[in-house]
Amino acid sequence: MMEKGIWQEIEELYMEFQQLGISQSVDYEKYYLYSLITHSTAIDGSTLPEMDAQLLFDEGVTAKGKPLVYHLMNEDLKKAYELAKEEAQCNTAITPAFLQKLNATLMRTTGGIHNTIGGSFDSSRGEFRLCGVTAGVGGRSYMGYQKVSAKVEELCFLLQERQKSVETFREQYELSFNAHLNLVTIHPWVDGNGRAARLLMNYIQFCYHLFPAKIFKEDRADYILSLQQAQDDETSQPFLDFMAVQLKKSLSLEIQKYKASHNKGFSFMF
Repeated sequence: MMEKGIWQEIEELYMEFQQLGISQSVDYEKYYLYSLITHSTAIDGSTLPEMDAQLLFDEGVTAKGKPLVYHLMNEDLKKAYELAKEEAQCNTAITPAFLQKLNATLMRTTGGIHNTIGGSFDSSRGEFRLCGVTAGVGGRSYMGYQKVSAKVEELCFLLQERQKSVETFREQYELSFNAHLNLVTIHPWVDGNGRAARLLMNYIQFCYHLFPAKIFKEDRADYILSLQQAQDDETSQPFLDFMAVQLKKSLSLEIQKYKASHNKGFSFMF
């Protein structure tokens, strides 16, 4: 029953979010996007806080003592999100070429040429890996590179088919969560898979004009665990449950922040 309950709560929060007109506030979408980007890069190791990322995006100012690579990761992911928002306006179909374009944008300055047993490929151009990859605790191995192209093709076909039949608010969100889970499980690239999967999830949400779900950097361990559980049990449910909680948390926090700033009294300070 928990599951039914949480979706009811999410729908109520969503209605409140819309009634309060939060997303209509000047620059709200821009700053929420900055937050999405900073949390996504933080999950992949960046230590750049939101405030520093905002200065980087708005003023081009780099944070003292922070590695250049983290600035580049954030700048490139911002460009990838801008591209995704543009493409969502024309409902660009999810194809392997489209996914490669998104990954190329977010790996633009941190990717490079890899010479491997399977051949040479350029990860800054979104090219699929031609080598095996292991990641995470216990060195989890992802599928053999020989299968990657066909699996991405299949995933794109499935997503395009499902996009035609989803109707409800929950179905739209769950389609985006499943896209995320499946792309990260295929792990088509040598790097940037997590960022690309979170971006694909948000892209589908942009297409449906939904509030974009954020995965909080402080919940990284639970995020990884839910992905592993889903992959081990070959069912998306553990990940769908995790994402519903993240979506609820995100909406609740945005409403809280809005109310706190609007209900705050003002006294002159001299």
